[in-house]
Amino acid sequence: MNPTLSRWLQAPSIVVLLLWMIVPLSMTIYFSTIRYHLLYPDRSGFVGLSNYEFFYTDPSFWPAIVNTLILVGSVLVISVVLGLAIALLIDRNFKGRGIVRVMLISPFFIMPTVNALLWKNMIMNPIYGLSAVAAMAVGAEPVDWLSEYPLWSIIVMVSWQWTPFAILIFITSLQSQDQEQKEAALLDGAGFWARFFYLTLPHLAQPIAIVVMIQMIFHLSIFAEIFVTTGGGPGNESTNLAFLIFAQALQGFDVGVASAGGVFAIILANIVAIFLVRLVGKSLAAS
Repeated sequence: MNPTLSRWLQAPSIVVLLLWMIVPLSMTIYFSTIRYHLLYPDRSGFVGLSNYEFFYTDPSFWPAIVNTLILVGSVLVISVVLGLAIALLIDRNFKGRGIVRVMLISPFFIMPTVNALLWKNMIMNPIYGLSAVAAMAVGAEPVDWLSEYPLWSIIVMVSWQWTPFAILIFITSLQSQDQEQKEAALLDGAGFWARFFYLTLPHLAQPIAIVVMIQMIFHLSIFAEIFVTTGGGPGNESTNLAFLIFAQALQGFDVGVASAGGVFAIILANIVAIFLVRLVGKSLAAS
């Protein structure tokens, strides 16, 4: 192909990439270096790294970082372990298997805001929620989950929605597993755990890496569940990095500081992405 023609064919995608990613990123970096408060737009001016220093020294910064890591790590462990267990459980022929699979996967298609409202009002409400009804049925005191365990309540909500994604990926992968190997292992007297560790788990190495990569990228920006249920509180107990940036931008009206927080989030996401790309690369090489 003519090199000139090839460049012209690539030009539209390059332009879209420029407009969609590079321009917003450049604007974020620019706003992070100026004083830009929405209540005082006439006081704008170049401030260098002051916005970064202000965001970094914010008392909520390190709690938000820790909460983000706890939230992402806990959801990953719960969704991968539970998703793998459920996938292994339903990877067999039984009556109504199709309906069961559809019901197990359906929570993934619920919008995050609806998911948060569902858990907040129907399950975790300390007065009329299902958890309160169950506690009173056995004579126990209902627990106000969102006030006493706010971060873990968010973890439960997000895990409930994302475990079906792991189930879907693992079920698809299990269906491609070599059945002759499993039958040979059964004939040799291998038990369930031996088959799992030496046959199933190596076969699922790549799907597990993909699930971890995709979920970690999405979980770094969890916002709707926190906004709808706890509002980042009590205090900073359920504030993650995404919600802290929102609080600085829309509640504090400080676009400059919020942009600096956005740059921090971009750096954190890129560090995670580099780690995950290497993880997936090793998984692909091993498979």
